Amino acid sequence: MRNMDLTAELVALVDRMEPDPGPEPGTSDHTDADLHDMATALLAEYNPKHLWVFAYGSLIWNPEFQADEQRPAVAAGWHRSFCLKLTRWRGTRELPALMLALDRGGTCLGIAYRSPEDDMHGQIVRLLKRELDAKPPTNIAKWINVSTTSGRLKTLAFVALRTGGAYAGKRPLPEVASVLSRAAGHWGSSAQYAFNTITKLEEHGIRDRNLWKIQKLMAEQIWESQRQQVS
Repeated sequence: MRNMDLTAELVALVDRMEPDPGPEPGTSDHTDADLHDMATALLAEYNPKHLWVFAYGSLIWNPEFQADEQRPAVAAGWHRSFCLKLTRWRGTRELPALMLALDRGGTCLGIAYRSPEDDMHGQIVRLLKRELDAKPPTNIAKWINVSTTSGRLKTLAFVALRTGGAYAGKRPLPEVASVLSRAAGHWGSSAQYAFNTITKLEEHGIRDRNLWKIQKLMAEQIWESQRQQVS
């Protein structure tokens, strides 16, 4: 595992929590009925014998369930990107955060997790409740194909909705690093989110070139911010 420039000590310098501003005007939280209906629709589209979930970000370091099996997996035609703007959770309306999602193009290395056998519908509902931001949606659950050393799998993944109002697209890496170094919400700081994600990817031997550059830029920016505060 490589040594990161962004350390836990640096993250602690900017870690904080902000009050939850609630849904933005014109948006609302998903109801239990919404989530139930979405899970039902997903299983109507594809009803697998085993539920596999493709994890590429926070689900790697904070999974929703105790997996019965996990496999390194490659999603062709997708890449992980800080492409969703969040005004809650890890950001605020005054200082929005950027969240990882799968976006079209490229290749993404991640982990495929097989969920426990019982209550597949309930497992999907819990994943939707955790991963979906608000309605109208900013990201959606989608069945995607991934490759593993044991063969191909169809997995549930959370992908960016490019037509959504929170889609930020591809941003310059220094801009992404600046946002992640400063934004925080009622779930904590974006810096902690990025640190946890990149650390876990490294532990699994997943080396994402852009995320590695981002953590280095974040470390530089946090150091510079601290230097300016004391000068």
